[in-house]
Amino acid sequence: MKKIKILLLCSLSMMACSQEESRQDLLKNSNKKTENKWSSTATVKELKLFQINVWQEGTSVTGGYDAIVNEIVRSDADFVFLSEVRNYNNVDFTNKLVQSLHSKGYTYYSFRSDDSGILSRYPIIENASVYPVSNDHGSVYKLVTQINGQRIAAYTGHLDYTHYACYLPRGYSGTTWSKLPNGPETNLTKISEMNLASYRDEAISAFISDANTEKTKGSIIFLGGDFNEPSMFDWVSSTANLYDHHTVVYQWDTTKLLNNAGFKDSYRMMHPSPVTHPGFTYPSDNPAKPVNQLTWAPDADERERIDYIFFMQAPNLTLKSSHIIGYNKSIVKNIRTPENTQDSFVPPIGIWPSDHKGVLSNFELVTQNGTGN
Repeated sequence: MKKIKILLLCSLSMMACSQEESRQDLLKNSNKKTENKWSSTATVKELKLFQINVWQEGTSVTGGYDAIVNEIVRSDADFVFLSEVRNYNNVDFTNKLVQSLHSKGYTYYSFRSDDSGILSRYPIIENASVYPVSNDHGSVYKLVTQINGQRIAAYTGHLDYTHYACYLPRGYSGTTWSKLPNGPETNLTKISEMNLASYRDEAISAFISDANTEKTKGSIIFLGGDFNEPSMFDWVSSTANLYDHHTVVYQWDTTKLLNNAGFKDSYRMMHPSPVTHPGFTYPSDNPAKPVNQLTWAPDADERERIDYIFFMQAPNLTLKSSHIIGYNKSIVKNIRTPENTQDSFVPPIGIWPSDHKGVLSNFELVTQNGTGN
């Protein structure tokens, strides 16, 4: 009888062990199925965004238009943000670019706009003028598209170039571009008054209002453009005695508005230090032009980062890299000067069409398959 009980206990123990092994096998198989289900329904998409001031549609440099086309091709960008769109002779500039790129085997979509423009490699389902052009005081446009069901709202801006207040500490007027009779102006109240006299903050406020609506729709949001204003992260204590800031520390208004609204500066996120990575985009050297056509403050170090790609962070969006596109030289006190920085530069492939440098930022976007196109 004792032997029977022992055998029965052993048998029950073996059955329990077998059942536990089976349960573990089921869990493993279930996890594998979950992993396979995720991998089969999720897509990781690389997104490239390219921002460039095209300097009067490339007309300022011989061969400039073709250079714009070639740089877009080289960037392989999904979205291209353009500043200084003029539509000369009533020719739709962005459509002209679309046709030129098509002839090279690249499909882009766009819509007619003035002052700023945008190209998309994805069909446009909506477009709008968010801040209409008025008396050359800037513009903001939007396009909406979808990538595998994910709504994307991409905005392009070219902000008011007047009341360029960062010239005051450098001893120049931000409205007449002439030298100040009493030298550098470092009074923060006067700097703020001039800066807010521009229409840049109004344009960005209009963008933020529209972008907040897009957020409620679950959109991924990008903004690229020439802001004609420095970054709040660049005029800080560590740069107070650099680049002719003359001890001025100031939180520039448009980037402060964007930062307070939750938008991130792609270049400064990848390269946090404005000392090691100032990321200057203006005035860029361009060997095709004489120096006096590239500078507005010839006796000052006017180097500035005024071209940007901003984005709203999202769980399925990851910033991977950000680079400055153009010559690794600027104009400093009327002299072509190589940049002695750690900035991530990508040199032009040939002719450079602009007096600005461009910005190229790369992202990863995760989307779910089967939810649309």
